[in-house]
Amino acid sequence: MIRSPLALGAVIALVTALAFWLDHRVPALSRVGASLMVIVFGAVLSNLGLVPLHSPVYTTVSGPITSLAIAWLLLAVHIGDLRKAGPRMLGAFGLAVFGTIVGVAVSTALLAGRFGDETWRLAGAFTGTYTGGSLNFVSVGRALKIPSVLFAGATAADNLTTGIWMAACLLLPVWLARLYPFPIPTLEDGIGAGGSARTAAAAERPAGAGAADAGPAAPKTVAEGAHPFFSPASISALDLARLVAVGLVLLAAAHLVGELVPQVPEVLWLTTFALVLAHVGPFSRMEGTMQLGNYTLHLFFAVIGIYSRIDQILAVGVAVFVFTMLTVGIHGLIVFGLGRLARIDLGSLAVASQAAVGGPTSALAVAVSREWPALVLPGIVVGLLGYAVGNYLGFGVAYLLRSVGL
Repeated sequence: MIRSPLALGAVIALVTALAFWLDHRVPALSRVGASLMVIVFGAVLSNLGLVPLHSPVYTTVSGPITSLAIAWLLLAVHIGDLRKAGPRMLGAFGLAVFGTIVGVAVSTALLAGRFGDETWRLAGAFTGTYTGGSLNFVSVGRALKIPSVLFAGATAADNLTTGIWMAACLLLPVWLARLYPFPIPTLEDGIGAGGSARTAAAAERPAGAGAADAGPAAPKTVAEGAHPFFSPASISALDLARLVAVGLVLLAAAHLVGELVPQVPEVLWLTTFALVLAHVGPFSRMEGTMQLGNYTLHLFFAVIGIYSRIDQILAVGVAVFVFTMLTVGIHGLIVFGLGRLARIDLGSLAVASQAAVGGPTSALAVAVSREWPALVLPGIVVGLLGYAVGNYLGFGVAYLLRSVGL
């Protein structure tokens, strides 16, 4: 068994790198996603007895390193980019968030007896994750102190449900095409799914998205050039020094204010400070925020995998999976049902839904896979918006449900 802290750190870094490499190089596994793969790799190591279940390394990764990931990813959010999404995509994303809240409420009412006092915590975490993706799940789930076994089972269920819903978002536009006669935006229409008249080639990239632009190229070129985590990013030693310094200052400030005002979760202070700083002069649009934030977040997923003992997860996993599938199923009915009444095209609905459920990279994957280059940038933008609002909604729903006794 590997017990050395340095060796354990190396193992966590290696399985994370392997997951990214497989996600990038193996098309079939790219549908699974790096986050689920790194959880599986961690679980395999743990269940084979190759790594211990407890270590100071895990505490460091799940504590300050994960908090840094949250800070860096939120620094990529810029409210000014919303104009690039356009009213149609923003409307579709609004339906997606509304669908998530309704889905969580229904699932909580039906399954409250199964999870007891943990129900409101799960509801908050799933509200966050199906508003902006895994970043919000980690933020809300950690702050609400979901027990580790339940957290591991919920993480696995969340990743599996997100993968299933991504497949649905790829297939539904084909199956439902006859019911939605509204044209899907093209590059000639502009980037905003009915919003801005500028072409994607002329659009600025979203904050911190590296090479993520949706230029007027063939779908393959869009796929290769758009992904903010697999495309080369221009980042200097000075950029890296600024990112680390700013991230640590944000963590220290959030911790200090959190101690002074303990009624508000520390992660909400971190969220607020990062979002404000992202709009301040030299801290706006810093290079490398999404790349570094995404990488460090996946280190946390490796630790979640290590905590995942199969027998314990199976004891809670089925019920949690029912919770997530019911939530996302209701979300989908609302998005595609009300979206049809609002005369929103299938492409915008599918990308916006995936932005809420899986985050900006999942939205990007749907847009690229379905060869909708004009929806790549809007999908990333509303996905980043989900990062911004997911924590607030997650805590709001959790505390509301707790107040009514669920």
